[in-house]
Amino acid sequence: MPKKKVSASKKGGRPEHWKDEPDEHDFPAAADYLTLVVSEQTAALLVDGLKGVEKIDRKAKDLLRASRLTLLPRDNPHVAADLKKVSGGERLSPVLLVRGQAKKGLPLLIADGYHRICASYHLDEDADIPCRLVELA
Repeated sequence: MPKKKVSASKKGGRPEHWKDEPDEHDFPAAADYLTLVVSEQTAALLVDGLKGVEKIDRKAKDLLRASRLTLLPRDNPHVAADLKKVSGGERLSPVLLVRGQAKKGLPLLIADGYHRICASYHLDEDADIPCRLVELA
């Protein structure tokens, strides 16, 4: 019988496998993705916003639902690499998000961190993930 996961949120905080600040290379990665779905000018404004906004915490299961993305399996190479980092004591970078617009049918955009969200879900779907979230103007 598999061991039951104990949620870090039930223990009183975020797991220790998250950094407080995004890695510097996460912002250009977010810009690369965002320019596929919005103009370069809008992407630049969103990334600038992500650099200055306060951190919030959200659960992996809610991030996946809001983004309408599927959970990647543990054996996905990027997810497996993130799980290996965590098991080795390395901390993951917070995820970068653009709020969806329910009235327009637009899902949450994961500008950077989809694989990290999936890895975290496999560890504990209820654990808080540090995020930076901006509005799509």
